[in-house]
Amino acid sequence: MPIRIAIAEDNPFLLRAILEKISFFPDLEVKFHADNGLDLLQKLERDANIQLILMDIEMPKMNGIDAVRQVSQKYPQIKTIMLTVFDNDEHIFRAIQGGANGYFLKEVDPATLHKGILDTLDGGAAMTPSIALKALKLLRNPPNFEKMDEEILLTSREIEILEQTAKGLNYKQVGENLFISPKTVRKHLENIYGKLQVHSKLEAVQKAVKNRIIEG
Repeated sequence: MPIRIAIAEDNPFLLRAILEKISFFPDLEVKFHADNGLDLLQKLERDANIQLILMDIEMPKMNGIDAVRQVSQKYPQIKTIMLTVFDNDEHIFRAIQGGANGYFLKEVDPATLHKGILDTLDGGAAMTPSIALKALKLLRNPPNFEKMDEEILLTSREIEILEQTAKGLNYKQVGENLFISPKTVRKHLENIYGKLQVHSKLEAVQKAVKNRIIEG
């Protein structure tokens, strides 16, 4: 009898890639897929006869870390492997804390993913080697991410650029308003991403508002 799998992934292109990897293996069957964590939980309420979930992290409505926390509480029999493009420390730490049983990057090859699914159902913890190394370091020295959030230090120029970005302005418009070149705006935003540990303008603005760096 095939292993029953659910997928939580909001990007249609990446969903197709995951489905294609799974299609190589007749012992795996995708029962359903969900666009976000909330959608996943609603579908599990209707059909919880699932053995394993492949879970994205960055999703609208409810992200994968909040979803894995709820799944592990409501359906402890279901295993979860995070399948994400992000390998930052906070995501790894929070996913494992939330109850994830494995953590792969989306570039994982079909054979490794297949083996990871079997290992996880057998009681193991499937991880990309680089993720496993980070996870070990995090367990040896657990960071205080809440504390880190409070200590984000942006320069006054970076705050100005974030405020402009929050209004939906592009590099050129921000540059014109602040009398700097679009290239300089881009460079400042790269620095901001690094300090905030984010990957996009939207994430940067959301985190800055959450930490009261800028007004929401």
